[in-house]
Order: sequence, then C-alpha cells, then structure tokens
Amino acid sequence: MPNQCATSVLTRTIAVAEGVYAPGHLGELTRQFPFELVDDVLIQTRTMQTRVRRLPSRVGVYFVLAMALFPGLGYVRVWDKLTAGLGQLCLRRPSEKALRDLRRRLGAAPLKQLFTVLAGPVAGPRTPGVCYRGWRTVAFDGCSSAKAPDRARVCTWLGKHKHRYGQEGYPMLKLMVLCETGTRALLGAVFGPVPQKETAYAEQQLLPLLDDSMLLLNDRGFDTDDFLAKAAATGVQLLVRLKGARTPARWAALPDGTYLTRINGVRLRIIDAHIAVTTVKGLRLQGHYRLATTLVDHRRHPAAELVSLYHERWEIESAFYSLRHTLQTGLVLRSQDPVGVHQELWAHLAVYQALRRTMAEAAESRPGTDPDRASFTVALETAKDQVIAAAGVLPDEGHGWIGQAVLDNLLPPRRPRIAPRRVKCPISRYAAPPDQAQVLGASRISDVTLTVDQSSRQAPVGRRDRTLQLMRTHPARSWLACEIARGIGLDDARGLRAELGRWVNEGILRRIARGVYTLDDDWMMSEGQHGAVSGALTTAISP
Repeated sequence: MPNQCATSVLTRTIAVAEGVYAPGHLGELTRQFPFELVDDVLIQTRTMQTRVRRLPSRVGVYFVLAMALFPGLGYVRVWDKLTAGLGQLCLRRPSEKALRDLRRRLGAAPLKQLFTVLAGPVAGPRTPGVCYRGWRTVAFDGCSSAKAPDRARVCTWLGKHKHRYGQEGYPMLKLMVLCETGTRALLGAVFGPVPQKETAYAEQQLLPLLDDSMLLLNDRGFDTDDFLAKAAATGVQLLVRLKGARTPARWAALPDGTYLTRINGVRLRIIDAHIAVTTVKGLRLQGHYRLATTLVDHRRHPAAELVSLYHERWEIESAFYSLRHTLQTGLVLRSQDPVGVHQELWAHLAVYQALRRTMAEAAESRPGTDPDRASFTVALETAKDQVIAAAGVLPDEGHGWIGQAVLDNLLPPRRPRIAPRRVKCPISRYAAPPDQAQVLGASRISDVTLTVDQSSRQAPVGRRDRTLQLMRTHPARSWLACEIARGIGLDDARGLRAELGRWVNEGILRRIARGVYTLDDDWMMSEGQHGAVSGALTTAISP
C-alpha cells in the first residue's frame, strides 16, 4: 500500500571541535570531560604536543577514553566509532601504528589526573540512600579479577599467582577503591600486584580521602588494630565488622545488649547480632555479625538500625560488577606493557566515574528517586550510541539523552532476596562441595529475624573482663598485680603479669610503677562530654 512506502527525511546539526580536533569527543560524555579540562590536564602533566599534529594530544585522550567504552574493538574500529557521525568532514583515518604511537606519547599521567579530578562524592546529602544521620556512607574493598596480558614486562610487574592447582593463566591486578555506597561512585582508587594486602593499598592513598562528614562501612578484612586507629584519626565515623575470633574487652554493658570497649586507643561500641533469614523456598539461613562502631550513643543509634545499615556495604560489590563485567565485559586488558595497563585502567575508572556522575544527576532531577534504581547498562549503552552519532558534544544542544534514558528505564525498587556467594571457576582454590543454599540458588526473602546478643549483660568471663570488673569498683585507685590476682581468684600473680603488660599496650590499663596498674585515663569519660554514655558507665558490671 502507498502509505506503507512513505518515507521521512531527518536532518540534524552536529557541533564538534574544528579541524584535526574534531574526532576529540566522547559524545554526550564530553560534558563530563570538557575540552578545557582535558587541555588543562595535558598542560599539568606536560603531555601537550609542541606542534599541531594530525593527531593532537587532546584527541588522544578522547581516543583512550573511547577504548574504554568499546573494549572489544581494535584501534581502527574505535576510531571509526569516533568519526562515524563526522562523515561530512572527510577526516583521514590514521593507521593502527599512528594510534599506538599516540597512546605511547600520552602515557598514563593525563588519564590518572583526569580520574582524580572526577573522583569524589556525586550526590547531595538529601538524596535518598546516600547519608545516615548526616554522614555520607562510604566503603573500602578490593577486586582481584582484572586480567592483564601474559607478557614478560607485565609479568615482571604483577607476577602470576600460584596455588595448589597450579599457576594462574594471566597476571592479575588488584583494584582497591573507596566507594560512595549510595551512588556507587568512586572517591579514589589504587591498583597493583595481587599479593600486597588490601589494607596496605588503602593506607597508601585512600585513607587521606576520609573526613568527619563520612561513615565508613568496613568488612572483616579491615579490622586490624592499626587500621582502625589510622581510620579513626581522620575523623570518620566507623561501622566495622570484626572477625568472629576477636573478643574485645567489655568495659561497660549498655541497656540494649551492646557494650563499650577500646581497641588501640579507639573507643568503640560492640554489637553482637544474630540474623536468621527465611526464604520463600523454605530455606533458613543463619549468621552472626560482630560490629564495632564509634557511634556509642545507643539511644540515638539503635543496634538493629546499625546492623541494617551495614548491609549497604555490599553496594561496592555492585560497583565492581559494573566496572569489571559491564564496562570491561570481563575481557583481558589490551595493553602489552605496564605503562599501557596503567593508562587503560585509569581510562576505565574515569569513564566509570563519568557515567556515575551522569546517573546521579539524572536521579536528583526527579526528587525522591533512589540512585540505586538507575541502570548502569542503560547509561553505558546510551553513551555508546551518543559517541557513534557524535551527539550532545557541546552542552548547548539541549537536554542529556543519557540521563533521560536512565529515567525512562528506572529499575524497580529492590526486592529482599538472597543468593549464595560462590566461585564458579572449576579449578578455584576456594572450590568446595555445594551446600543447600547453592543448590537452591537465588531466592526471595520472606522473613528476617535480627536479635542482639544480651550476653554482655551477664557475668563477665575471662581474666581481662574480670580484671576490668574489679578495677571499675574503684576507678581512681592504683592496684598491685597481686591484689588483682587475688581479686579475680588467682593464687599467683606471676601468670597474670604478662597479660597485664599486653593490656597496657592495648591502652586498657596504665602502668604507673613496677607491678602497679590503674585504669587508663582515657577510659574515664566525663559526664559532660559523653552524657549519653556516662549513664551506661555507671551501670557497668558490678562485682
């Protein structure tokens, strides 16, 4: 029929940079990487070209960023994506060698500096799910699944992990990030060889990014005494899960079943919680959480509320999934030398952060929208389309298509469900027979029971707790080691002196003379400074 053969002619105007700078764009994401910012970064890192080339340094930065958007394509194919919408300019296609030389000329410094500029919190304090009682929730974690090419120079830098099944096929990178859990945006990142501990990476570059406006949610891998002390020194509030084998000293029991302690000079409140989850498939799973927090006011910060808040730490795992599997599509990095690996990974981090900033801006444009509902896949695919069409390069071309696509495809509110954690690699060193949860797979939750352990209000057990109980009866008194021994029911003080010395090092006691001890002054909190806690101190376990 004639009406089925009708045609329409669409015309549009594309605004890009002039001349040889025209391929230097990233579609609508260019608004997160404006020309002025890229030029300034090139000047600061001293990588700006000394003469105008057919491939200027600015174009090189956008080309490396575009490689992060299209990780499965070669150099020339990525260049074709950048110039697909610029056909009328009749741009010459460079050779693969020219693009490779362009990358080498740039190095990793401009991309690292670009990520540093973009990194940081991206949502306002009133955005849903971003803050708890005025503190922005953040988390540390590491990811060791990024694979680098199996080349001699890369292996010299990263090495290959060995385990009982043999040797890894590729050198592995450990990526350590500080993440804003509400939006999954990155505040900082560092990466390097896998054998180095996560706490070492965090202490090197990420701890200085913390301040007193944040609440840090940490996993059990970050519960060492030194790390807790260094983190608390930044002014950040802490909510850390402790290893089950740790038994902090019980200084004072609080009415809600929690108790106060001190670890390496840091005053903390310990929450022992038992969680039972029942799924719609009839499976019942149980677990025990021991949390340590600097939020010592049990009235203002109920224990059950903090245990539920700690669940937000898992948002960082979703951030790693988006970066490693959605953006990088799980592929091996393409660079063949350490400098190229650095450049490529900083480019991935910069593009990831730009997408998160765009998604957060879109969510905030619609009041009451939780950033968790913004789809990273929708944002990424729309950004790729804008690169191919060279659309939205300059900010005066109307509204953002990426943000609009995110709002038009919001994910449904998150459902309470549970899924087993397991490593699917058949030769994994973590391989184990599947349990019932793994057999049943992911399932929706029908009921959650949270119970705070009340054992802290019972009679103390162990020499340390009994010693604190005894000395708390006369806080200002000096105690001889033999008096402490008799008070806790020991016949001889010789076996107790070594433990007293260890408690002095932990900051619980203070040695004022040989064999003479008293409670540390910092334990004696004044009622005026800690009104919410002083009442609990006076109700410490009585003899």
